Amino acid sequence: MHNHIVLIFAASLVFTYGLFSKLSERSIITGPMVFVLVGLLVSPLGLSLFEIHPNANIVKLAAELTLIIILFVDASMIDLDALKQDRPQIATRLLGVGLPLTMIAGTLVAYLLFPQLSIWMILLIALILSPTDAALGQAVIKNVQVPAPLRRAISVESGLNDGIALPPILFCIAALSTAESHQDGGWLWFMFKQLTLGPLVGALFGFVGGRLVDVAAKKGWMEGTFQRLACIPIAILTFAGAEAVGGNGFIAAFFAGLFLGIKNHDVRERVQEYGEAQGMQLSLLLFFMFGVVLLPAIAPYVGMVECLYAILSLTVIRMLPVALSLTGAKIDVPTILYAGWFGPRGIASLLYLLIVVTTLGFEGYEQMVAVISLTILLSVFAHGISAVPFTNRFTRTAP
Repeated sequence: MHNHIVLIFAASLVFTYGLFSKLSERSIITGPMVFVLVGLLVSPLGLSLFEIHPNANIVKLAAELTLIIILFVDASMIDLDALKQDRPQIATRLLGVGLPLTMIAGTLVAYLLFPQLSIWMILLIALILSPTDAALGQAVIKNVQVPAPLRRAISVESGLNDGIALPPILFCIAALSTAESHQDGGWLWFMFKQLTLGPLVGALFGFVGGRLVDVAAKKGWMEGTFQRLACIPIAILTFAGAEAVGGNGFIAAFFAGLFLGIKNHDVRERVQEYGEAQGMQLSLLLFFMFGVVLLPAIAPYVGMVECLYAILSLTVIRMLPVALSLTGAKIDVPTILYAGWFGPRGIASLLYLLIVVTTLGFEGYEQMVAVISLTILLSVFAHGISAVPFTNRFTRTAP
């Protein structure tokens, strides 16, 4: 019954926020900010209406379903042909140079600040906080006054970097799981299967499933509503199919979206719009759970060092690699600073963190979870509040 009350409250919150969502787009108040704050308000740190353990089944189910859908939809929306034609190839530089440098910088800083943590935990901190979330700064990608190549680059970076960061994150989780269970062999073979069968199954399911939808729609067999609904079954079937043969379902979902075989523009748009809407709804629910579940759990483990890393993660660790990656691309300094600042850590980082917690547990990983959670919390508010005013100022001064 307790879970039902949580669901009723969360669903009511989604509905109520939706009534004022248009007003939110024009203000400094974003959906994630609202849901995190309300979650904190009803958590043990506030009114104590709900108390949910980080390992609860509802948390794991919600996190897995949201991650499957988001990976699938984000990958399906990437136009690789348009990306190749973009000049001065901002997205390519951000992903090919900026992302690896961010991971390296995050690892080095974490190693210096948290010498007591194992190398796998240090790597997880850096890797989980490397993907960006364009949804936290909608004013950036929706404002037509922001140069189109920059908007497209920020959106593409956000869509692809979560999938790129996923394999090494899974590798670290497998290494920690093996260390805890004291198993010496087998985990490299396990990871090999996860990282090879997952992409193969994903590409197969995505292409075949998409082609079937395309053919059915062309012949008039498939009604528009079911074209939209096809998004969720393809993503879930891909996940389950990969897991059944020993591959990784999350990687499979990403590759299914990347190789989605729907060529008809209108049909593809219907599938993506529905998946994006469902992903947004689930993401908001996860931000609510973030406030209810993780923030109360990490409160005793937050200190000055954790705060310092969170600040560095959103500034130096992100902005310096971006500046280095865009060096030589003939991009002005205000644009480089703007692209560097708007690398918010949002739903991808939160989902990966929840996967880690539900897989490995919370005990023994308190400081790692605290650092990542604090960085996400800071990003939700810092990037949410700054998105509209910073974008307005940038568009006024942009050449």
